[in-house]
Amino acid sequence: MTQQAARPVAGAAPKRPSLLRSRNFGLLLAGQTVSELGTRVSNVAVPLLAVGTLDASVFQVALLTALAWLPYLIFSLPAGILADRVDQRRLMVACDLGRAALLLSVPVVALADRLTLGFLYAVVGLSGVLTVLFTVAYKSMLPRLVPSDRLVDANAKLTVGQDSAELVGPTIGGVLVGLVGAARTFVVTGLAFAVSGLTLLLIREAPGEPAPRRDRVPLRVEMTEGLSFIRRQPILRSILACTTTSNFFVMASGSIEVVFLLEELHAPPALVGLVFSVSAVGGLVVGAFAGRLTAWLGSARVIWVAMAAPGPLYLLMPLAQPGWGMLLYGIGLAAFSANAVLYNVAAMTYRQRITPPALLGRVNAAFLWVCFGVIPLGALTGGTLASQLGLRPALWICVLGTWSAALFVVLSPLRRMRDMPAT
Repeated sequence: MTQQAARPVAGAAPKRPSLLRSRNFGLLLAGQTVSELGTRVSNVAVPLLAVGTLDASVFQVALLTALAWLPYLIFSLPAGILADRVDQRRLMVACDLGRAALLLSVPVVALADRLTLGFLYAVVGLSGVLTVLFTVAYKSMLPRLVPSDRLVDANAKLTVGQDSAELVGPTIGGVLVGLVGAARTFVVTGLAFAVSGLTLLLIREAPGEPAPRRDRVPLRVEMTEGLSFIRRQPILRSILACTTTSNFFVMASGSIEVVFLLEELHAPPALVGLVFSVSAVGGLVVGAFAGRLTAWLGSARVIWVAMAAPGPLYLLMPLAQPGWGMLLYGIGLAAFSANAVLYNVAAMTYRQRITPPALLGRVNAAFLWVCFGVIPLGALTGGTLASQLGLRPALWICVLGTWSAALFVVLSPLRRMRDMPAT
């Protein structure tokens, strides 16, 4: 992940001011943390609204999850072209304001007693489209806000912000649903996206070099340029396969876990939120030390170690029981959270550093198209398995599948490397 051969990602360098003192990065971090807080609240509120108010079945709840992620399969590649052509900050602001309006419409429609499962499907699906556009632009804009040798630190701090939101967001969501109802809880999520949009408006980028003029090429060719770049990079191919497999099975379990906690473990909404909050501790702790861990393990080795080592703890999740046995589920989620933080920081930083800036939007979009595109399929698979086999057997299949994703990086050239080579 560095530009020198065989050097740790977080290596070198005299002591430098913290990125938190950078106005632009501080605004991005604050906005993203608030946005993630709203997202974590809605992740609890949506299935609770569907189950508790709209009497949705297990499969219908899984379908909601699928609709949230289906836009990655449909819109990621066009979003990459758009992100490389327009002002990324303005695109992100527009997406935040659009998501705020959509989510604030839920309590309004509920107040008019017109809320239906179909309306909730539409809100979730349209919000997903805006999230795709936002995510591609966000991952492509970060290298313009911080120096390339600070990307590990920047990605780690953003991830810590996300995990901080995950630590308190689900608990807040569960408590709010219990106090004011699931529909009114969407006021918090809508306002969170509005705040995120405001912080992005306040960012002031220094003028950079104008993008080089490109010859016009067919749209089909331009859409697949990111995939072509990944195909020529063996390490990126292994990372993509690992991430895709993990996402599939993680979302399969994620689509049924709220129903599992409610019906199998008889947990009240507030306790459901608390379990998800406990799970964020693993990612929060690891994220705080991501740079040091990467330097210690090596920028290549950390990728496969992060995927393989926590796997046995995933098996605690389907072993969870009512009462104190719910802690097993939280511990399993915490292990995955720790894995995801360390793995994603390393993999994302590597991708940002080796990709030409003019192509970064399309490469990020290609990754999202593949590894997020399978998420709706995973969600539907989880719902189908739970409907046919039961919640607990379905969860066993999902956690074993999640752990199996590590094979793609364990059996790749990464296993024989300590650090990423020069590119």
